[in-house]
Formats: sequence, structure tokens, C-alpha cells
Amino acid sequence: EIEIPIEEIEVGDVLVVRPGEKIPVDGKVVQGTTKIDESMITGESKYVKKEVDSGVIGATVNQTGLIHIMTEKIGKDTLLFQIIDFVKQAQGRKAAKQELADAISKKFVPAVIIIAIISFLFWLFIGAEIFPELQATRFEASLLVFTSVVVIACPCALGLAIPTAVMVGTGIGAETGLLIKGGDSLESVSTINTIVFDKTGTLTVGKPKVSVIFTEKDLTETGYDDNDLLFYAGSAEMGSEHPLGRSIIEEANQRNLKLDSPTDFDAIPGKGIKTTIKGKIVFIGNEKLMAENNISSDDYKAKFEEFQQQGITTILISIDNAVRGVIGISDKMKDQAPYALEKLREMGIEIYMITGDNMQTALTIGKLLKIDEKHILAEVMPNDKALNVQKLQNSGDKVVVGMVGDGINDAPALAQADVGIAIGSGTDVAIETADIVLMRGDIRNVVSAINLSKKTYRKMITNLFWAFIYNIIGIPIAAGVLYGVFRLITGTGFFLPPYLAAVFMATSSVSVVLNALFLKKFDPRTPQQVEEESRLLEDKVLDPICGMEIVPSRSIEFKYKEESFHFCSAPCEKIFKLDPEKYKDYEHSDPKLMHKGVAEEDLVIDLVCGMEILPSYSIEHEHKGKKYYFCAQSCVEDFKLEPEKYLVAGAVKEM
Repeated sequence: EIEIPIEEIEVGDVLVVRPGEKIPVDGKVVQGTTKIDESMITGESKYVKKEVDSGVIGATVNQTGLIHIMTEKIGKDTLLFQIIDFVKQAQGRKAAKQELADAISKKFVPAVIIIAIISFLFWLFIGAEIFPELQATRFEASLLVFTSVVVIACPCALGLAIPTAVMVGTGIGAETGLLIKGGDSLESVSTINTIVFDKTGTLTVGKPKVSVIFTEKDLTETGYDDNDLLFYAGSAEMGSEHPLGRSIIEEANQRNLKLDSPTDFDAIPGKGIKTTIKGKIVFIGNEKLMAENNISSDDYKAKFEEFQQQGITTILISIDNAVRGVIGISDKMKDQAPYALEKLREMGIEIYMITGDNMQTALTIGKLLKIDEKHILAEVMPNDKALNVQKLQNSGDKVVVGMVGDGINDAPALAQADVGIAIGSGTDVAIETADIVLMRGDIRNVVSAINLSKKTYRKMITNLFWAFIYNIIGIPIAAGVLYGVFRLITGTGFFLPPYLAAVFMATSSVSVVLNALFLKKFDPRTPQQVEEESRLLEDKVLDPICGMEIVPSRSIEFKYKEESFHFCSAPCEKIFKLDPEKYKDYEHSDPKLMHKGVAEEDLVIDLVCGMEILPSYSIEHEHKGKKYYFCAQSCVEDFKLEPEKYLVAGAVKEM
């Protein structure tokens, strides 16, 4: 182990990073486990767990464990450098209102010179005749007016009105986990009235897993079983990079199946694959693929449709020109998706979902997310996503379409949309194509982006208003239009001296900048995000019964001898109340000890967090005559808010 300057690190070097140290480069963990603070990149204060093969980002902070990382990107190739470069480009890209301000500024200076000359000539030849007291000093008065008009006129305020708002807005976006690539993008997001969401990896977690297998042996009690089907399907998918294929390979690996490399591999977009394994022709895909190759899937139709109705993506496996079974793959819906879509609806935005998945599976997910059936675009070929976005754009005069996606096949649609929004955990192509990148992968930040855009746009308008009003009022005063009014009121006329004109000119620019800086006080996040963040920052306490770390604001509180104790659930509180003196100073080395007496009890699943729990040590809640069990009061509260969401998703979580 040797120490070297960061400038000497090369791709492929293995680096040791200790707790508390910054990750010097982008790479992946090759040894050890830890938790890393990635808040400077994502804005997320929750530490991210890293293990072998996990990616790490340069400049983030290692928190808990010693790890070895292999260098993959250095210098200008690192994510941090790219973000800095994006922000620089963003602040250089002009909003539409900036182009208006620039156009006015170009004509502003000549117009001011003309007004100043006209004012000079007026007071030199006409003003002195109207006001006799000026006859002796007509030239000096005219020159004073000319100078004041030129000095007070301020194109600076016009020039600063938009860039300052854009600079502050993009800065707030970066702090929130939004990488906004330009003032034009920041401005246009506020006009979106239709958003198209890709399903896989955007509305769902993007980590599909095999949840169910139905084989020829299940159907006829002879033939191919689960492992046989997984062997051929997994071997075939070795030639594919599709996420569904990877989930089949993972399942095969977990069962310790030795897979073969495929031959004659042929990927058929939107339908599946054809390959040869051990001399046998294998088709893996949907009903269309089977029908096109004259392979009957009638025997599996009932199971196929049953899985689809559960929201499970179902794949047919044909070996030697006969379907041998179906594999069901589930991808958990993102917890924040229903909330995000509901907030967008409250803004009056039309929600669409687009997917290459079959219609039945798409309808099940759509129902869960309360998306209108007419707005669900299923079985869409990768190349047709952009065409569907274009159709929406052409469906009305004022339709402004945003597209949210994460994959390579989403890139054309992201480019076609009026505003393309990419998930930060997605592919490089999608991120490069998009106008806005959600660095956290949290789709609630789509709402945050719109909130920020609307607020920034209002700042742009108010800045332009003050810049225009200042000049509209200031230039006539400098030109002497109020001379007669002052003479009538005070008996002596008044011309604005150049030094005061200079003060007013500087004040106008300062006021525009200050108005933009007030934007920094704005928090674009949703109320749910703010609440989650506050819980993460809240100091945790130990439940004196089970030893669980809990957040006080989401726990059950009980006071004993003027001291507050917090519990994860009612059963823990109940045990404490039986003998407070026994437990008030007790620190558990093994939290499971308190549950030892009920070890034989069957475990149940908390529908909210997915945790396996003992019914007698859980919180019971009745819904529509049926009892459900939860690990903590916070899960009960979440369930009460949206019971249907968790009841439908529960089946997927159990799988």
C-alpha cells in the first residue's frame, strides 16, 4: 500500500478508502462494505449502502467501512466534473425571455442617445423660451439634461434580469438533486401540461426479479421442470442485455445452474429473442413471437393471463418449437410514484404511461397509479416511443409534452419531447439527451422541477418588470418633464443632477440582483420530501424493549418519572409499562432476545415496508373486515393514507 497524489491515479488502480475519507475517483467497490454520503451529488442526506461491485462517485464521503475501489473514471470523465460542466453550459444557455431582453437591449442604447439629443435640443431652444429663468444658462441646463438621461438609462438591469434568475434557479436545482441543462429548459418546464412516463425503471424500481414459474411439468406432470426452463431461458439470455433477461440469469445463478453460451443469437425488438442452446432452437418472448413462428401457446394461455392480471410481466419459453412454460417477472413499483403522479394531477397535468410491456400488465400498474386507461400506451416498440410523443404534441395547439425515462430506448422520445427528463440512475445516452436529469432517481423531483421552474419564471417576469418600469419612469424624469411641476409647487424648477442619476442607475441593477437572490429561500420539494428529510436529520433513539433505532416523531412516546421513552410499536410499549424499572436502563446487545418466547409463531409481512414480523409483536390494524399487521406506527399511518396502493402492491412484495 503506497500513497500517491490524486493526479497520478490511473484507470485500473485499486485504491483504499477509509471511513471519513473522500472517494477520490469514480469506480466500483472490489472489497469491503460501507455506507457513503452522496448528498453533494444527489442532494439526498440518507447514506447509501455499498458492497462489492457497487459503483462509487468521486468526491462523495465514505462513512462507515474500509473499502477497496477500482478506478474507472478520472479527471474530466468523472461524474462530478460532468455535472460542473453541465451547470456551466446551463448558465450560458439563454431562456426565451433572455432573447427578448437582449433584443430590447440592442435597440435600447441608440434609443436613449436619440432621447438625450432631443432633450438637449428641447431645453436649448424651446425650454428656455417657456421658462425665462433658463435663458442665461440654457446651454448648461441642456447639457445637464443630456448627461442625466444618458447616465440614468440602464440596459444593465435589462441584461441582468434573466441571467441572475436562471443562475439562482439552476443552483437551487442542483442542491435539490435536479441537473438543469439551461435557462431555456428551466423556463419551458413551467409550461408542461402533459407528461409521458416510461414504466420500467421510471415508475418501477427497475430491478425486475423472477417471481413465479409455471412449467410443462406443472401442467402435465411430465417434461420440463423449473430448473430445466431456467437453464434454457438463462442460457439464451446470456446474449442479451435486457433487464428482464438479467433477472432470469440471476435466478438461475441463485439456483447454482451452470448456463451455456447461446449460438445464433437473434434479438427481435419488442418481441423477444431466438437462439440455439445445445442444438435446440429456443424462443423467448411474447405471444406475437410465438404466433409468428407457428408455435401454439394455448395450453398456457390461462396462466399467462392470470399472471398478467396480477401486474406480472410474463414470458413464454419455447424449446424445440413447443412452449415448455412461462416465467413471471415482477418489478416493484417505486413507493413515491403514486404521490408524485397525484401532485402532478393537482397541477392540471395529463399523465400518460408508455411501455413495451403487454397491455394487461400495463393496465394493472396503471390502475394502481390511477392512470386513465386511454392514457396507457402499451406494447410500444422502442423506435415508436418518439412517434407516440410526437402524436401527443400534434394533438392540440397548446399541448406541451414532457417525457420522463431512463433507458437507451427512451432517448429518441426524450429528444422529441418539449422537455426531456432523465432518471439519474439511467443510461448515459438518456442522460445526455435529456434537458433535465433527476440525480436521485426520485420522480417526485418532476414536481420539484415544475415548482422551481414556475417560481423562477415569475422572478424573470418581475425582474423584467422592474427593469422596464425603472427606465420608463427614470428617463422622463432625467429629461426634465417634471421641471414645470417643481417650479409650480416650490417656485423653483428642478433638473435631476447626473450624480443622483448614477445612484438610481446602480440601484436598479442591485434591486434586480437582490430580487433574484430572494429565490434562494424557495424550497421546490414536495411536502412529503421535506418531511422525509426532516426525519432523516432527526436524532434517532433506541426502543428500550426491542433495541430498534427509531425516529421520535414517528414513534409511540411514554413518559415515566418525567423521562420520555419511545417505542416502535404498541406491544413494546405494553411490555415496558409492565415493569418500567426493569427496562428503563436496559441496553440490548441482541434485540431478538425479547422475541424469543414467540419463536414458533408464523411470520407475516408488513405491506408497507415488506418486513417479516411476528403478529404478537406488531401493530394490528383492521381494514374492510380483514386484519393487517405492521412493524411500526409509521407503517400504519402510511397504510391508512393509501390502503389500496399497498394491498395491490403487497402481492408483488411477497413475491
